[in-house]
Amino acid sequence: MLPELTPAVSRALELAQRWAAGAGAAEVLPFDLLRALLAEEEGRALSLAVAAGLDADAYRAGQPTIESVPSESPADLPLHPRARSAFFVARELAYEVSGDSLIASESLLLALFRAEESLAAQMAAYGLSLNELEANLLGSGQPPLDLEESLSLVDSVDRMETARILDVCTNRAREALRVLEDYGRFVLNDAFLTRALKEMRHELASVLSELSPILFLAARETQFDVGTEVSTPSEQRRDSPLAVAQANAKRLQEALRSLEEYGKFHSPSLGQALERMRYRAYTLERALVLGATSRQRLQDARLYVLLTGSQCAATLDWVIAEAVAGGASLVQLREKDKNDRELLDRARQVRQWTRQAGALFIVNDRADIARLVDADGVHLGQDDLPVREARRILGPDVLIGVSTHNLEQLHRAILDGADYVGVGPAFASATKSFADLAGLEYVRQALAETTLPAFVLGGINLQTIDKAIAAGARRIAVSAAIARAEDPRLAAAALLAALHKESPPSRIV
Repeated sequence: MLPELTPAVSRALELAQRWAAGAGAAEVLPFDLLRALLAEEEGRALSLAVAAGLDADAYRAGQPTIESVPSESPADLPLHPRARSAFFVARELAYEVSGDSLIASESLLLALFRAEESLAAQMAAYGLSLNELEANLLGSGQPPLDLEESLSLVDSVDRMETARILDVCTNRAREALRVLEDYGRFVLNDAFLTRALKEMRHELASVLSELSPILFLAARETQFDVGTEVSTPSEQRRDSPLAVAQANAKRLQEALRSLEEYGKFHSPSLGQALERMRYRAYTLERALVLGATSRQRLQDARLYVLLTGSQCAATLDWVIAEAVAGGASLVQLREKDKNDRELLDRARQVRQWTRQAGALFIVNDRADIARLVDADGVHLGQDDLPVREARRILGPDVLIGVSTHNLEQLHRAILDGADYVGVGPAFASATKSFADLAGLEYVRQALAETTLPAFVLGGINLQTIDKAIAAGARRIAVSAAIARAEDPRLAAAALLAALHKESPPSRIV
């Protein structure tokens, strides 16, 4: 939302938007606004420019006329950030000159030159002197006014103090976002989170573009800031890259909260935009911290076995023991046809068998059963409980996995706080039918997008694993390849051998 404009400035804004749209531009630049201001023959902006040396005839000879603007051109083209910023610089100038924040032609004219430095050089070619324009508009060497009433500086002081706070918190938020972006990029190597943090950093700059950078700089005071000497021992200690990320996630949220509160002094819409960003910061913190914990906890997990008792070639307890002996790290119980009592009894058995074998135990779909048997986690499909509801049932330390079949589902699982994801189906499965086959193209996309533990699933066996590896698979989830094998231990070892042959060395994040 722009500050209040005079009718002349409103007309100039609409003309600039139509001019820019007619030229095929995507947004209105400061030059478009300047040209529109000077297009009004008897306007205040043109008379000031002429008084500052502008050769109006020479200037107009190279400019389109108002009549040349296509009537069908839209008048709602967005403003470039520097053009938008000029309106708020103009408001400060108007307040400085007249004590009124209403933006008139003369204050916007000067603000455009301050927002876009190249304009001065362009207009100097037509004789306009920026120094003379500023002197004519702002005045210099004027005698002090003889005031009938005492001058109150309360409003000015409030504005400067608020600007100082906004400047400090803007710097804090941007710095924290850069630290978090570096963590996502260089520590996690995660494309999705890095991009999300970068987009948030640029969005913050866009949201705050309506605040005057000149006011910020004028209000900035570092030399005599009492807070620069205030510190605590904990601020000087960081035990790991994750600790750095956690500290800066909190710093970001605190800065956004302060920006939100003091931004309301500027406009309600600014406070609302910053509030929305603060809630996004909470979501990204969860994805960063939980994701880092999951990466470490599942760092060496490469083989995930999904088992249904009726589909096993031998007894379920023997298959579990042999698969884990062959190198499987996780075992998921997937029983779709048992009633609740039967499922609970079977899950308690599998919990005992996986503990004896030394594997993590995951229950498919049922967070309630997972909690009752003290499982290590639950795996959710797209039609199952949302991650947040499963987390309420299971608590913070239990693994929650989510099956994903496209990038939108992958992004949502990451932001929802999933500890790992299933990616696929890569191939047709012998144990489960799929309405749609995501295929290897989705596998390539997903594994390039995130470094959250991702298990490629669907039809993985010794005949298909090379293709999955070529698409980027470093972790797999299998069912029939082990459940129906005569020697589950040998089958697990063979699958792992294929993975390790292509896998890069693992590292702790």
